[in-house]
Amino acid sequence: MSDYLVIVESPAKAKTIGKYLGKKYNVKASMGHVIDLPKSQMGVDVENNYEPKYITIRGKGPILKDLKQAAKKAKRIYLAADPDREGEAIAWHLADSLKIEEGSKCRVVFNEITKDAIKESFKHPREINTNLVDAQQARRVLDRLVGYNISPLLWKKVKKGLSAGRVQSVAVKMIIDRENEINAFVPEEYWSITAHLSKDGKQFEAKFQQLDGEKKPLSSKEDVDDILNRLEGGSFEVTGIKRRERKRNPVAPFITSSLQQEAARKLNFRAKKTMMLAQQLYEGVDLGKSGTVGLITYMRTDSTRLSDTAKGEAKEYIGIHYGEEYHQEPKAAKKNEKAQDAHEAVRPTSVMRDPKAMKPHLSRDQYRLYKLIWERMVASQMAPAVMDTMSVDLDVNGAMFRATGSKLKFAGFMKVYIEGNDEGKEEKDKLLPDLNQGDKPASEKVEPAQHFTQPPPRYTEARLVRTMEELGIGRPSTYAPTLDTIQRRGYVSLEEKRFVPTELGTIVLEMIEEFFPEILNVEFTADMETRLDSVEEGSEEWIRIIDEFYQGFEKRLKYAEEEMKEVEIKDEPAGEDCEKCGHEMVYKMGRYGKFMACSNFPNCRNTKAIVKEIGVGCPKCEKGQIVERKSKKRRIFYGCDQYPECDFISWDKPIARTCPKCSEMLVEKKSKKTVQVVCVSCDYKEDSV
Repeated sequence: MSDYLVIVESPAKAKTIGKYLGKKYNVKASMGHVIDLPKSQMGVDVENNYEPKYITIRGKGPILKDLKQAAKKAKRIYLAADPDREGEAIAWHLADSLKIEEGSKCRVVFNEITKDAIKESFKHPREINTNLVDAQQARRVLDRLVGYNISPLLWKKVKKGLSAGRVQSVAVKMIIDRENEINAFVPEEYWSITAHLSKDGKQFEAKFQQLDGEKKPLSSKEDVDDILNRLEGGSFEVTGIKRRERKRNPVAPFITSSLQQEAARKLNFRAKKTMMLAQQLYEGVDLGKSGTVGLITYMRTDSTRLSDTAKGEAKEYIGIHYGEEYHQEPKAAKKNEKAQDAHEAVRPTSVMRDPKAMKPHLSRDQYRLYKLIWERMVASQMAPAVMDTMSVDLDVNGAMFRATGSKLKFAGFMKVYIEGNDEGKEEKDKLLPDLNQGDKPASEKVEPAQHFTQPPPRYTEARLVRTMEELGIGRPSTYAPTLDTIQRRGYVSLEEKRFVPTELGTIVLEMIEEFFPEILNVEFTADMETRLDSVEEGSEEWIRIIDEFYQGFEKRLKYAEEEMKEVEIKDEPAGEDCEKCGHEMVYKMGRYGKFMACSNFPNCRNTKAIVKEIGVGCPKCEKGQIVERKSKKRRIFYGCDQYPECDFISWDKPIARTCPKCSEMLVEKKSKKTVQVVCVSCDYKEDSV
């Protein structure tokens, strides 16, 4: 019989911890929450200080029964759920269910699942932190009051299956507001002039900057023609040279939001996938002879802080593998006022477990995410990169052009890692020839170009998470579930990895905005998050926060029930008839976007995916047309519309030309930065764009 019972959330975590603690410890998994608010009703008694009505979650009865039996046989019980509000709430419910004495030091927390960290944490158990529990309870109650009151109203007035929530509604509003900005955007014309110059056979470019010592905007072709006329008969002469050294500092280690953003940019991971993989790396991976080890620290954090042990390991590793000159501990970053700073940054539990050594033990995606986390943390402890920069001014008849160049002098942290950006561009050396005052480089050509200002871009997952974080909406644990929810409800869809609002999302938002404006108020939502944090700190009572909100909300709810008009969302005709029963096909909105369905539902259940022709005939059967389709994982591919008679398929987009070399099909090969036309049969390639 085991002397001690340890309860964690997942079997993977239980397996890892059990190996470290030994035979005296019986480690069991609760499979997440065992006690929660009921799904079938609001579960909050508004007449009795908003008392939550907790029940055993359906299906969790046998698990709780097993835990109770194990608890009876144990001398002592330890509750080791994750080190956050939700983990504290799980522990609190378990303590109540297992009749653990109030005030008992039964709570064990650790930021990483390694042998030393686990053994050390069990030496210092503590009481359950009721402030943390109250903060989580306040969030759950508040979300229930909003969701379980507004959602039935939407079901009645619009359609079943809709929902509303504090954070998700604001996220949808942000996406719709951005779409409105794009639709209202009026592009403005502007021009640029580029001089293509050369000296000693080395070519370089210079951009127009000023005319007669003053900034000259180029807003029309007439402005450009004036400059071009001025250039006639003149020659470019170097009038000024500036050389300087520029330092580029490394970025801080990952927090939850920056991890999701960078994984989206560099690995093309959705936020949900990033968190799933990070959970696996945190809970433990079998490393063969070394046993099961947690490879990263806890992944839900808003702090960039690192332990002295982690910094010491990084210093040692950098010195051995890159040289001591590459190490430099960064200055302490200014603390984000909105950050809770409860945990360290997301980092490898040991820098000495480098990605190359871990690769054989990880899946492809686990390896890619671990490598990203490892590189970011190591780079954060390295010296700045040093660039030699050069700026050259050239004059021709009073028109000033400027050429800039740069060269990497010392790689520093860039030896290991360079942060991505939403445009996917990388900083590269741009070398200028050896230029001196008075030099007159040869002019190859002067090229004007017309441009138009662009509207703000639609939100990617990474950009939306970053904006929510900046505005103080949500917390590390809420970003991924929020983005998942608004897509599942059909309020937004992802097109080319960017959020687009649906008609349903727009209708629902307009109704919420009219009757519950505070729910969509960014400042209100951010302030509520701050007040929930104050509950965790023990400086404010959760019941008071809920009551202040509900008094006004209840009045709005009664008004909405009386005044909100019913909205009928009519199905849009698809322009074709059902091949099974002859009735009209209509467009419907599903979990994964629009699809076609028979209007004779439920008598006829025929459905069809919406396909998009690309104007290319099928090269295999020569009868069908190539159409754009989506796989189960929402990846775009191209196939023949005569399927299943013709099984032609291509992941690359075919184009309406054949190869000039072998007459086979040409396709567009896409990378993050370029699109290149290539032949599927021979080595023919066209320059990338």
